[in-house]
Amino acid sequence: MSRRIYVPCDTTALSLGADKVAEAIRLEAEKRDIPVELIRNGSRGLLWLEPLVEIETAKGRVGYAAVEPGQISALFEAGFVNGNDQHPSCIGLVEALPYLKKQQRLTFARAGITDPVSLKDYESLDGYQGLKKALKLEPQQIVDEVKASGLRGRGGAAFPTGIKWETVLDTASEQKYIVCNADEGDSGTFADRLVMECDPFMLIEGMTIAGLAVRATQGYIYLRSEYPVAHRLLNEAIDKAYQAGYLGANILGSGKHFELEVRLGAGAYICGEETALLDSLEGKRGLVRAKPPLPAIIGLFGKPTVVNNVLSLAAIPYILDKGGQAYADYGMGRSRGTLPLQLAGNVRQGGLVELAFGITLRELMQDFGNGTLTGRPLKAVQVGGPLGAYMPASQWDTPVDYEAFSAIGAVLGHGGVVMFDDTVNMGEQARFSMEFCKVESCGKCTPCRIGSTRGVEVIDRIRRGNSADKNWMLLEDLCETMIDGSLCAMGGMTPFPVQSVMKYFPDELKARGESA
Repeated sequence: MSRRIYVPCDTTALSLGADKVAEAIRLEAEKRDIPVELIRNGSRGLLWLEPLVEIETAKGRVGYAAVEPGQISALFEAGFVNGNDQHPSCIGLVEALPYLKKQQRLTFARAGITDPVSLKDYESLDGYQGLKKALKLEPQQIVDEVKASGLRGRGGAAFPTGIKWETVLDTASEQKYIVCNADEGDSGTFADRLVMECDPFMLIEGMTIAGLAVRATQGYIYLRSEYPVAHRLLNEAIDKAYQAGYLGANILGSGKHFELEVRLGAGAYICGEETALLDSLEGKRGLVRAKPPLPAIIGLFGKPTVVNNVLSLAAIPYILDKGGQAYADYGMGRSRGTLPLQLAGNVRQGGLVELAFGITLRELMQDFGNGTLTGRPLKAVQVGGPLGAYMPASQWDTPVDYEAFSAIGAVLGHGGVVMFDDTVNMGEQARFSMEFCKVESCGKCTPCRIGSTRGVEVIDRIRRGNSADKNWMLLEDLCETMIDGSLCAMGGMTPFPVQSVMKYFPDELKARGESA
């Protein structure tokens, strides 16, 4: 009887040598005449342990962390194919690790467990149950279930998903579209990538259900061009979904119709903004559109369009399978369900953590992140990507909740948490925020295009001590102008990290020797 050995095939594991590890295991097993079944699974999101090799045993899957090709012979000598723990890299039963046990995994329930492009694996773990139930419902009933779940956009705007869907459903048109925003460009974020690389059928199922809900027959996944592994796995999964009747003109014999394809992004951060994304998808330069009209009414090619983030659509299969209330039972206040948080930056245990809304930022960084990688004191945390505020220690007890973050001038965004130790210069971080906007602005509106350029210049003058007080006041005015006058969140949010540095780390923005 062959022993099942799992080696991840996602981007993180591959970058750390997972392919070479898998090949070394295959060759060593052949050399020793030991029958093994090598399965390339997705990552569980415990990125500091990659490549995480797992052995299936009667007690569960035993893990070996940060495995290198040169260790394989010693691992076989230690009997790792039988799950023996005689090798230093053995971490015991993976499911028993506190990092995993303390999570509430709804969206990532299958991540790391299955072969991502095995339809059989997906179906064996509740896959496509949501779609099968949706096929028996009227579009309004599907929308009502999503509304009952309390699901809000996980891409950052946090707009109620069910309300967006209802707008598209109620807008008369012969053609409607479902567009998945998979242009994951925020610093410290990788949850979208993990969905697509570890459980792509979940995204496909979610988009198909969305199509049924609003009577759309065509879907597009607008994929970040820097994600070649996700591109390959998505296309393979889509092909298998078509072959099995889960996509096409007659889904599972129901007479319902939904087509799906992947389109590569333009390599621009601004194309993560939904209207710039639609322009790019139409073959144009990605420029932000004025709203109204909303994309839900006049979107892709002028037709009603649902534009949702990967994580929003990936939550849909669970909601339709288990019911909207089952999803809403998690969370706090108006933030219902779970949020996949991503720990990055100067962190000892970086990775994905899916939890119900309500945990504090401090608990997340200590209990899951285990502090900084350097061991130095934590100084600041940026949540929500490069446009999110830098949060000082006084704010780390804020619960992970959209309204709680908004109340203190912070943003939760896509759930990226980037940690900085006490060696970081916050003045440099403030400058970087303005410079990032200067580089990535689409250039359509003056406050963003010119404001970010002037912002870099003003910050440089402050840091040199040139008329610092006057330039400080000028920077305050400039930030307010960008917030109030920018066409989209690119310019409207760029001041957030700058203002947070001005408020909580003012000395680091001033020239050395200046008094506070």
